[in-house]
Amino acid sequence: MKQELLTKTLESGVVAVVRKIEEEKVIHVISALVEGGITGIEVTMDSPNALETIKEAKQLFGDKTVIGAGTVLDGNAANIAIQHGADFIFAPTLNHDTIAVANRYGKIAIPGVFTPTEILQAYEWGADVVKVFPASVLGSQFFKDVRGPLGHIPMMPTGGINLDNVSEYIKAGAVAAGVGGSLLNKDFIANNEWDKLTDLARQYVTKIAETRNN
Repeated sequence: MKQELLTKTLESGVVAVVRKIEEEKVIHVISALVEGGITGIEVTMDSPNALETIKEAKQLFGDKTVIGAGTVLDGNAANIAIQHGADFIFAPTLNHDTIAVANRYGKIAIPGVFTPTEILQAYEWGADVVKVFPASVLGSQFFKDVRGPLGHIPMMPTGGINLDNVSEYIKAGAVAAGVGGSLLNKDFIANNEWDKLTDLARQYVTKIAETRNN
């Protein structure tokens, strides 16, 4: 079950980071992203009414996409998110309890890491994928270099990923990318232009599919 969920989460190559979207718009935003083919949706815990959003999004879109919680800083927050339906736990940092709680309930654990030591530590603690954050500081070359000795550990860049550079990371061996601001276009959201948001999501999915196929 967990492996199926993980496969589905990574299928499109994009995990959309949904952070601090107005409550009355957030389900429209998620719907537009799902329509664009994105198979991983992360609702950050610092968003307004995050837990209710996770619960509702899972009921509405759980057959098409995997809904999880982001910015999860400790085991307690992970536990609460899981009780509200989160299927994966994304963290910006490496915390043993957060990973342990996700594994206890058969959910996907994706902690934040920055160094080769943290990458290996996270994997030994039971992480399913590691989130290299902020990826913009390290660049895609870091992925190429680290995959030499640590190629068995699935890695995902987050932070500073956009349409222009996402292919570089996939070519360098990333299993997917966490994408926030460059995907969740503020103007589209402000103007309720959900079709434009869907189109942008589709561009990411298409670009990653093409890169993987090459």
